[in-house]
This record gives sequence, C-alpha cells and structure tokens, in this order.
Amino acid sequence: MKNSVSIDDLAVFLMVLREGGFRAAARRLGVAPSKISTTITRIEAQLGVPMLRRTTRSLHATDAGQQLADRIAPLLSELDAACVEAANLGGEVKGRLKLNVPGAVVPDILPPLLAEYRTRHPSVEVEIIVESDLIDIVAAGCDAGIRYGSLLEQDMVSIPIGPRKQQLALAASPAYLQAHGVPRKPEELTAHDAIRYRLPGGPLLPWDLQSGKRSVRVEPVNRLVLGVAALDTGRSYARNGIGIIYAFRNWLDEDMATGALVPILRDWWPTQEGPHLYYPSRSTPAPLRAFIDVCQSGAVTR
Repeated sequence: MKNSVSIDDLAVFLMVLREGGFRAAARRLGVAPSKISTTITRIEAQLGVPMLRRTTRSLHATDAGQQLADRIAPLLSELDAACVEAANLGGEVKGRLKLNVPGAVVPDILPPLLAEYRTRHPSVEVEIIVESDLIDIVAAGCDAGIRYGSLLEQDMVSIPIGPRKQQLALAASPAYLQAHGVPRKPEELTAHDAIRYRLPGGPLLPWDLQSGKRSVRVEPVNRLVLGVAALDTGRSYARNGIGIIYAFRNWLDEDMATGALVPILRDWWPTQEGPHLYYPSRSTPAPLRAFIDVCQSGAVTR
C-alpha cells in the first residue's frame, strides 16, 4: 500500500501525543482545535485503523498509534535536523534546542549555561522540559537530556556539565532548632522533623551521610514530602521552620550566609558527581553542537 499520509499530518499526530490532547497541541501549533481533530481523523481514514483512544477525560495512543509514533518520531527529528543544518550553512546557528532536564539543574546550573548560549547564538529557540525519569529523548522529540548518575542507552554520548562535584548539606531554621534542639550526630536525626523529596511514583530520596570512610543512612520523621520537580521550593518550607532540609549545598549557601538557615552536621555532608548532558551519538544538529561547545568551554563551570 502506498503511503498517502503527509509529513505535516504526522507531525501534528506526534504533537497531540506529546502535549496530551487536541487543545494543548492546537495551542502549541497556533491553530484551532478543530483543525487538529480533522487531521487525526484524516490519518485514521488513510491508514484504516484508529490512532487514538479518546474519552471525555483522557487521550491515549492505540497499539497501532504508539507503534507509528515510535517509528516516525526519530525520522521526523532527523528531517528537522537536516533542515536546520541547511539553514545553518550560512554560519549563524538557527533552529530550536529542546532539552529534557531534572528539576535539580533548573535553579542554578542551567541558567548560566543558557545565558552564555543565548549570547553566542541569539537566533536559537530553547525549550526546556522538566522531568526526573530517564526517558527516550529521541521518542520525546528532545535533542538532549540532563541527568544525575543515570544508566544511559548504548547509543548515547554523555558529557559532564556545570560543577563536576556537588555537595549535599543539612540545614534548618533558627526557630526550628530552638524548639527541637540541634542534632550533634547522625543518629539523632531520626527524632527530628524532615523535609523530604520523592521521585515520580517511586521512593523517597535517601538521607545518606558520610564522614571520612564512614557512611550512614538515616530515616528522620517525614513531616513534609515534596516531588522532585519542586526541589528548590523546599528552602522556603525550611526557612519557615517545618523541619530539617537535606539538599544541594549550593542551593542553601545564600540562606546559610544570611542566617535564615543554620548548617547542621557539617562533617557529615557527602559529595556526589555533578550532572551530565546526554544525547544520541548518531545525530548532533547544529543547535545541540553549539550547546555542547558552551558546556565544554568551561566559561560557566564552577
């Protein structure tokens, strides 16, 4: 059977899946929702099978729709990259850079990198998708992802970005410590209120402390649990005395310097490897290559 489905229609189909609905896809593409609906109906008529399951509350791909999406997403991404490459032959980098990143890099690691990137390449549109699960960035239509210590697929290249090492720290407000006392050793944390973070649909991030060669995992009293997408907001709750926070030290430095938060158990603050940028080895479009150059230049690495 000869394919009669246009590339533009297939791109609309992918956008519906990525945005989770007709209205969201219409907003993203700047068209009327009715046009999105007509496009999907046309694809289904041309292929002879339903692509989507639609109810009043949800939208999901059928098995045929998901198989189609998985096959065409990399192809359309390559097509976009080829067009961008042609446009960039004149010397100026143009196009779009789409990154999938965890909330942990949003407050302070990513902003200086993107500021430098914009200075060098002002014509590139940058889109940031924030989520913490390790995803198939190609199927998701992203150029690259950023993660901490994740196992990556074999065809992915990984490079460090931002700080090569990051220290984790414990802190609490003066009011909290006045009311509950200051813990002097890790074991005492089990009696203290804690602000914790949970991975999407998964476990709480552990409180692993280290002093020299000695390591200990503590289980404090969970008073407030936040999703990792809200990582940086934990400081506000800590400043208001809800409990002890365990987070990246660089997030807490300003509050500790002003006295809004008081450092706890400094000798037990561990260090971990910083984040990595990862991307497919088979294709590196010009906007991504330019971002890699910024990450590797050392201009904003701390």
